[in-house]
Amino acid sequence: MDKNNSKIEQYHLHKAYPEKLQFQIYNLNSYRKKSGEKAAKAHSHSYYQIIWFFNEGGKHIVDFKTYDIKKNNIFFISKGSIHAFDNNLDVEGWLIHFNESFFMHNDVDMFLKYNIFSSLESPCHVIEQETIEIASSYIKLMENEMERKQLFGYEDIIRFSLKSFLIILERMHQGDKKRIKFNNHHELLFAKYKELVDENYVKNLTVSNYAAILNISSKTLTNITKEIVGKPASEIISERIILETQRLLKFTSLQISEIAYRVGFDDASYFVKYFKRHLGVSPSSYRTNVEL
Repeated sequence: MDKNNSKIEQYHLHKAYPEKLQFQIYNLNSYRKKSGEKAAKAHSHSYYQIIWFFNEGGKHIVDFKTYDIKKNNIFFISKGSIHAFDNNLDVEGWLIHFNESFFMHNDVDMFLKYNIFSSLESPCHVIEQETIEIASSYIKLMENEMERKQLFGYEDIIRFSLKSFLIILERMHQGDKKRIKFNNHHELLFAKYKELVDENYVKNLTVSNYAAILNISSKTLTNITKEIVGKPASEIISERIILETQRLLKFTSLQISEIAYRVGFDDASYFVKYFKRHLGVSPSSYRTNVEL
């Protein structure tokens, strides 16, 4: 993969037209033929993307891993994730784009950001026939409503269908794991904290700063993060910084000092020590050895 560039291209959904429906559904084959080489280069989005591949074959890159595409593979690409298609334009499936502004009408819906869309270890899943049938019915309903924009309530039908579609897939994703339902105060605060970190991690805000924004104490915030994900609040911040650093090291040709500045460090030498403390290798060693 070519990484001789100083930035990772980011694409947006109707950014210049916020009044437009912040949702789009595509036939994957038509989309790939239209997007051509552009989609095969590592890039990110400021919106959420769901890719459903019908057939086995080819590969898809998400951040630091390359996945072999299996039959009925669904990929959940969170905003900010780096991904790339392979060069095969003859793929079949569905592609869904949506912004938070379309979906998130209340705090409970924030579960999307921290379950299926936040699994760096496994951003893709193969779905079984029962799930395929249910999920397909929601996709077809959304497709139909996109052609019925003149009718009352079409946007709500799409929104509720999308939510139902994601709930069905979330059930599959959770399996026997601990279920985060976001139906209590601590889970909602955790979701808001993660959102704040995503938006502000380059600003060198401390746990105390974030706690103040949330109108709670630092101790309470750390107790909440330990309760929900078993980590102190400070680790959530450092993980976000390291994640962005890894993306920049793998997908760009930026100098280490430039990357340090991009993720909020004025002192490049301190940044190198910080990275090595968390991953056990220097940024330059990581770049050399990371799988391309």
